Amino acid sequence: MNNQNTKPIRIKTITEFHKLRGLSKPKHPLISVVDYSQVRHLPNESATIFDFYSVSIKQGVSKMIYGQQQYDFDEGIMYFIAPNQTFKVEIDKAYKPSGWMLLVHPDFLWNTRLAKTIKEYEYFGYSVNEALWLSEKEEGIMSAIIANIQEEYHSNIDKFSKNIIISHIENLLSYSERFYNRQFITRERTHHQILERLEKLLTDYFNVDDSISKGLPTVQYVAEKLNVSASYLSSLLRVLTGQNTQQHIHEKLIERAKEKLSTTDLSISEIAYEFGFEHSQAFSRLFKSKTNQSPLEFRQSFN
Repeated sequence: MNNQNTKPIRIKTITEFHKLRGLSKPKHPLISVVDYSQVRHLPNESATIFDFYSVSIKQGVSKMIYGQQQYDFDEGIMYFIAPNQTFKVEIDKAYKPSGWMLLVHPDFLWNTRLAKTIKEYEYFGYSVNEALWLSEKEEGIMSAIIANIQEEYHSNIDKFSKNIIISHIENLLSYSERFYNRQFITRERTHHQILERLEKLLTDYFNVDDSISKGLPTVQYVAEKLNVSASYLSSLLRVLTGQNTQQHIHEKLIERAKEKLSTTDLSISEIAYEFGFEHSQAFSRLFKSKTNQSPLEFRQSFN
């Protein structure tokens, strides 16, 4: 029976997660390091939503469904899940799952710098197929940090414990960001193929005459067409080109606008309308911000 449409299970606390997965009670109610080989998996598992952060390295997971897409795994990867994201794990009996999970409730971060900065790590918004692939050396670095966290919260809790653990988590997240940047660069061929597809997608979009009804393409629209998450696409483009997805959309718009301004007799308002702008002033502001000329000044430079 396919339970893809079954209502997801919401797990509100780390203690609840431990109980559901057959684990002993956590040492701390707001943070836990879990040995993934000890996690109990149920047949026909429903999709799950956590009310806390999860950072994991897992091997032996045959399939994971994240959002509406499904991905196959044949080796261990690291991935990041923020509160309120839906995901589903399927375990093949031929596999022996292993690895670890760091679970952190947002309340643990309260009154620390990380409470704010954790939201700035965009990889918590990446899909599972855009997870972090680690070398053996990189995995060793991550596992050593996790061991430090585990050792600290297994020790006697004192007034220094929380700040030390927070410092280790910040270290883990900073290394994750570094390794993601390495991944963008080392997978250059694959990522340049995405760049080529992006260029073609935007060219085709602006070449069609129904821009008026469609308006400007959104970042979400572009990401879905390229089959990556919006946050991952923007991160990738910033590393490869220095511009995010929105800036690429605007660059292509300006390129097409210059063409119309220099080769047609359409008014500024008509050109703006063709590109889906309700008000020509908005189009003119964007054009000037990108070219340091108004559309009219640009057109006059050709006469």
